[in-house]
Amino acid sequence: MVDVAERLSFFAALYKVDENPEVGMWWLYITIIILSIVVYKLGFAKKLPPLKSLVIYLFLILGCTILTFFGVFLPVAEGLIVASVILIIYKIRLKQQKNEEKVDGIS
Repeated sequence: MVDVAERLSFFAALYKVDENPEVGMWWLYITIIILSIVVYKLGFAKKLPPLKSLVIYLFLILGCTILTFFGVFLPVAEGLIVASVILIIYKIRLKQQKNEEKVDGIS
């Protein structure tokens, strides 16, 4: 017999989706939404009018519904954390490089 608890992803196990599925799935859903928004803002967001931004976020939230079901057994939230860390490092390095170029241009 297969033990479901052994196959859960980290966040699904953290939120105890196997013991309390209703609350656990909501927490997993909210986590995936927040991480998806962070990754979107860090890597892909452009300055858009408010209505277009609203449409993008609605579709992002709708897509996160599907990702949540995958996230019970697959490392979806964990992958989003890795993506956000990589994008944060990229943004920091890009900012440092621009500051260095600005300083080199002045002197």
